[in-house]
Amino acid sequence: MTESLPALESPTPGTPGSLTLGAEEELHVVDLATRELVPRAPEVLARLDPEHFSAELHRSVVETNTPVSTTLDGLRAGITARRRAAIEVAESLGLGLVAAGTVPLVDLDALEVTPTTRYRRMLSEYQMLVREQLICGAQVHVGVPDRDEAVSVAQRVSPSLPVLLALSTSSPFWMGEDSGYASSRSLVWTRWPTAGDSGALHSAEEFDVLVNDLIASGTISDPKMVYFDVRPSAHVPTVELRVTDACPDVDTVVLLAGLFRALVRRAQEDHRAGRPLPPARPPLHRAAMWRAARSGLEGDLLDLPRSPVPVPAAVAVEHLVGELRPHLEALGDWEQVFDLSARALSAGSSASRQRRTLARRGRIADVVDLLVAETRGGAATSSPVALGGVSPYAAEGDEAFPGPVAAEYTGIVGVLTALGATGLRHREDARDEEQRANGVTFSVAGEAATRLFPFDLVPRVVPAGDWAGLQAGLTQRVRALNAFLADVYDQRQIVADGVVPEWVIDGSPELRASGALVSGTAVRAQVAGVDLVRDADGKWCVLEDNLRVPSGIAYAMQNRRLTESILPELPSPDGLIPVEDTPRLLREALLAAAAVDDPALVVLSQGPDDSAWFEHRMLAEAMGVPVVRSTELFVEDGRVHRLRDGKRYPVDVIYLRLGEDSLVHSPGADGMPLGPSLVAALHAGTVTLANALGNGIGDDKAVYAYVPKMIEFYLGEKPLLADVPTYLCGLPDQLGEVLSRLDELVCKPVDGYGGDRIVIGPHASADELDALRRQIRAAPHRWVAQELVRLSTHPVFDGHQLAPRHVDLRAFVFTGRGEAGAAESVVAPAALTRVAPAGSMIVNSSRGGGSKDTWLLGGE
Repeated sequence: MTESLPALESPTPGTPGSLTLGAEEELHVVDLATRELVPRAPEVLARLDPEHFSAELHRSVVETNTPVSTTLDGLRAGITARRRAAIEVAESLGLGLVAAGTVPLVDLDALEVTPTTRYRRMLSEYQMLVREQLICGAQVHVGVPDRDEAVSVAQRVSPSLPVLLALSTSSPFWMGEDSGYASSRSLVWTRWPTAGDSGALHSAEEFDVLVNDLIASGTISDPKMVYFDVRPSAHVPTVELRVTDACPDVDTVVLLAGLFRALVRRAQEDHRAGRPLPPARPPLHRAAMWRAARSGLEGDLLDLPRSPVPVPAAVAVEHLVGELRPHLEALGDWEQVFDLSARALSAGSSASRQRRTLARRGRIADVVDLLVAETRGGAATSSPVALGGVSPYAAEGDEAFPGPVAAEYTGIVGVLTALGATGLRHREDARDEEQRANGVTFSVAGEAATRLFPFDLVPRVVPAGDWAGLQAGLTQRVRALNAFLADVYDQRQIVADGVVPEWVIDGSPELRASGALVSGTAVRAQVAGVDLVRDADGKWCVLEDNLRVPSGIAYAMQNRRLTESILPELPSPDGLIPVEDTPRLLREALLAAAAVDDPALVVLSQGPDDSAWFEHRMLAEAMGVPVVRSTELFVEDGRVHRLRDGKRYPVDVIYLRLGEDSLVHSPGADGMPLGPSLVAALHAGTVTLANALGNGIGDDKAVYAYVPKMIEFYLGEKPLLADVPTYLCGLPDQLGEVLSRLDELVCKPVDGYGGDRIVIGPHASADELDALRRQIRAAPHRWVAQELVRLSTHPVFDGHQLAPRHVDLRAFVFTGRGEAGAAESVVAPAALTRVAPAGSMIVNSSRGGGSKDTWLLGGE
């Protein structure tokens, strides 16, 4: 609603030539953590040039305006430059920008009107109408300096507006619910008393009289409040298109601009030739606009002015493009508009993409992530996207596309490009069907329904040299951690020698008395998950260790099976390590922990209610062992047995897939808590738990800071893998530095996992940092801080195009006893790449992250 576009010039009336273009885009501001619309536009605008960015009616919207352009490429460059500048500022504040008619997640009570005199007056006058204007549009301006001609042009282009609206539809959700419309924004927008068709007008004088009468009536207070579908601009010499939703895809805005400019050119020619205006039929026009808002590109449109009979939207679009061909050719826009229209029909509307995204996992937050990604993707390049929508980008720190395509990815890119966006969406549908058939799901606390495990189609390649170095570093690290666990529950020599402070151990919430039940010579972490990140310079480092119940092994294997099934044409690189040997290696490590010959192994799970039930079943089946629940186990005469079908079977090794607290309180086959009798069996040495109880001390974020010293202390070796520089808030000198740099560091609770309670300083608000400061001061030993690592990115297919996302790598290390009795570690040939949502650095699937097939290469 603001009026900020610079003046546009147009060729002298009566002369052919290019009509100037400009665009105003309204962008929603969302919190990247909650995905909700937030009233933080002033913070973004404070860091942007006020000549190009301005406030809107609501404090949750940023408006941009482009420079004047004479070409569609120039307009595209202007839009992407403005988006890029705004997004960089927003993301530095932990915010995302969304170019769409609406944002699904809205807390109406938390949103505010921009506190200007004009907007406050509007709120007082229009009340609910103003409060509900949580919508964004894209306005296209075409230079028409003669006002009489501008009024005539506005009348003449009106019949074609439903097609433009259908192309733009991007607002299917309203207040968290599916509205049933492709453009719910249109329903909200048309509540304004001056929205819609202006009625028949023949001159600028008639237009001005109408506007003055509306002001005199008290309905509006100034000419800027005339919200006709198309109008002569109140502040620049243009005709302005106002009906379209904001569009996440820049190419859609460019398509709309190209079509609108051609419509204006045709209307100019008709006006100058003295041809009569098309007959005004407001009810039929309203019906056509309603149908476009209802169905977008996925339904029928009224093919006005040809006929009131509905036709498929694609037919209406093709008719309009074909009619405008002479004018598009005269403007030099024909080839680009034709290609963009074909691409739009192939991709479908944004509304359809949003609904498809929600259907995949049932999470409305996924829709916001999609919109943030598409809006950001449109700001990544100022060049036209290939017709198929799939082409490499260039991003510093990207593993596949750091500039030129990395050699390992040339074959992959060739296949993806050949399939195009439409082909890849079909493969995504096949992926989802296969996952549903195989039950490849996980669940999140607080949600009743399970989700399909998120899997991106673009595989990640870990070069042979990198993988060889990682294998050596991982086995070294896990050997040292196993030695630490044995020591900390026994002699504590590492504390006695002053390597690790005693308060780090005793202050850890994960130090458990149960840890002392395991013999000092036993392997305590048979299965370790180590999370690694690659920084923007290509250096690998360890982010955290997982020694309790690390998950992801089966998902890593399933990702390979999915790739081979749904993308069989991907070329297999030389040295690709197969994942099929993973269950055998896991089984050998688990059985080696037993104190008897020919031990019996079971996988202990909470069953279908467990978030990783699919993984438990798959691993048990692959290892050829039963998966059991606590209600099938009992202890008799100091031995653990499994009860099934009235028969009892001895159990020597239990592969734990539930946490220690759940285990202790779970009922056994006799209905009594399993914990006490199981502890007795552990104390007697008749059963082995993998992993051992009490291992959480090794996951502690404060203990993490001392792992490099552990390696030197226990192994007498220099660490092969780097750690992220870590500060312990329990140390007074380090606490002071952390508190002075909260806005620069990543802060974590020492016992956190799964991305829980992590605060990324550069992305946090002032209130969040104040709250964090209070928490740290109240219990400094419970917090650590780390330097922010510039994580590498990797391309994902976001349903529309390739876009960069931050990734990490969870590698798995299996440790058992060799023939000589010494602990032997091996790195699993299956690793899980996890992918952060758009605008985030947190990769956990419970926080909206995804995964990839990881191609580990050997042979060097």
